[in-house]
Amino acid sequence: MTAQTLDTAAVAAWINAHAPGHTGPVAAEKFATGQSNPTFRLTTPQGSLVLRRKPPGKLLKSAHAVDREFRVQSALAATPVPVARMIAYCDDPAVIGSEFYLMEHIEGRHFNQPHLPKLSASDRAPIFDEMNRVLAAIHEVDLAATGLTDYGRAGNYYRRQIDRWTTQYRASETETIQAMDALIAWLDANVPPDDGQVCLTHGDYRLDNMLFAPDAPRITAVLDWELSTLGHPYADLAQVIMQWQRPPGPEGRGLAGLDRAAHGLPTDDAFIEAYCTRRALPGIPAFGFYLAFANFRMAGILQGVKKRALDGNASNPEKGLQLGALVPGLAEAGLEAAADA
Repeated sequence: MTAQTLDTAAVAAWINAHAPGHTGPVAAEKFATGQSNPTFRLTTPQGSLVLRRKPPGKLLKSAHAVDREFRVQSALAATPVPVARMIAYCDDPAVIGSEFYLMEHIEGRHFNQPHLPKLSASDRAPIFDEMNRVLAAIHEVDLAATGLTDYGRAGNYYRRQIDRWTTQYRASETETIQAMDALIAWLDANVPPDDGQVCLTHGDYRLDNMLFAPDAPRITAVLDWELSTLGHPYADLAQVIMQWQRPPGPEGRGLAGLDRAAHGLPTDDAFIEAYCTRRALPGIPAFGFYLAFANFRMAGILQGVKKRALDGNASNPEKGLQLGALVPGLAEAGLEAAADA
């Protein structure tokens, strides 16, 4: 964690007034990870809490939606999807300079790299199977029972998302990237017809957005729901596969070039097949489109991170510039996936 920059006196006063059972004063430490919504661990007389807020400065429209994060995790509390318990939401930016919410702090194992270097080969496969199980559970959430039927817009998900992220990318564009322009043009011309599938999607489903039990391959909380919406399930699935096709290491956080069998890790096809089995799907044709879309979308996200870093609004500016440097490679990977669609 890095040094905190949170007005703890203001937070303590707000907690005393709006979070029954919790009191200030608080101490705060800012988590170094995370590039979008700054996140702090709070220490109170009752124990630890987590505060997640919008970043300061001028923000892109619809970005950093902490209210949506709070809403969806509250709705999932009684479902098979593991999430942290939500405590309270503040919609008054005057308190600390932006909206924020409080949730419980969950102790657990956090894995930053999917090849799981600290685990034995035999312990890795159960982690990936649990990741697969929870992804299927997210996509099987009963939208009516959870009150999430209005959590996204109607219509063709990919058409809307391509339009949205193209707009976001153009608003954050700092230089011309020919591969990104070509990928946007290809996606725009190859949107598949709407097949009627609508479900809750996480939007950033990857291993480092999860906490696992200390002593079992069990997810205790899926984190970072900022990009969640009602959408198409294959977008989340392709996001997982896209991440694995990145280089291994702290930057790429992928599995490219690794002998997965020797490491006890599933192949892309095995993971997709297990997912389809869990959801009783016959298979996924033309998966290359979804993979191209996943690369495009991630490139758009990281371009926004880079722009915030350049503007001085990033949670971790140095890391933000490093992530922004990945945009051209993601665009190239998207074009490669498009060629296989």
